[in-house]
Amino acid sequence: MTLDEALSELRARAQTGRAEQMAAYHKVDRPYLGVANPDTDALVRDWRQQIDLDTRLRLAADLWNTNIFEARVAASKLLTQARIKPSDEAAWQLIQSWVPDFDSWAIADHACMAGQRRLTADPSRLDTVDTWTASDHMWTRRAALVITLPWTKQNHPTADETAARDRILGWAAGYLDDTDWFIQKAVAWWLRDLSRHDPDRARAFLSKHGDRMKPFARKEAARHLSA
Repeated sequence: MTLDEALSELRARAQTGRAEQMAAYHKVDRPYLGVANPDTDALVRDWRQQIDLDTRLRLAADLWNTNIFEARVAASKLLTQARIKPSDEAAWQLIQSWVPDFDSWAIADHACMAGQRRLTADPSRLDTVDTWTASDHMWTRRAALVITLPWTKQNHPTADETAARDRILGWAAGYLDDTDWFIQKAVAWWLRDLSRHDPDRARAFLSKHGDRMKPFARKEAARHLSA
């Protein structure tokens, strides 16, 4: 599978008029092909079955470098799986290399979904994500919360998972003086998901820090919490 072959398959699934709609919706100046996400997903599932890991890594890098919306989504999906054998280190390094390029929530979220699998496979990588929280690049700071969403979901966390959860909540608290909508939304998203599995921690965070959050973010964070 070469880059040209992959792009040809993506373009074959473009829908008339959809590229213009996507450009207007995402509001980021880049090429759009007009391919629906389920179609991209189906293509990538086929590619993953057909090619070995080295080819997949090369194709993911090449797709990302085109800056085409659907190609970057496909690149992320190529690396979104729980286990990558024999080693996932090259995949993790590639995902890290993409973070400074983040410039829209949709592409960033797809790449972070791939990154979530690599973090849960090796939680020591949270040390790298910790450095993102001090970045001058808003999308990198936001990614630190999006990529760590798995730590909101354990119903019976181990001691290490609880420590990681508290560590990430510390990052969230450190973001609250940043009034950027995307940062406030990311904090709210993390707390909202946490509240489904650890409502006491979510309530404690809001009790201590809620007055520093934008009203919309505080409301979103508390959506699943009873009064």
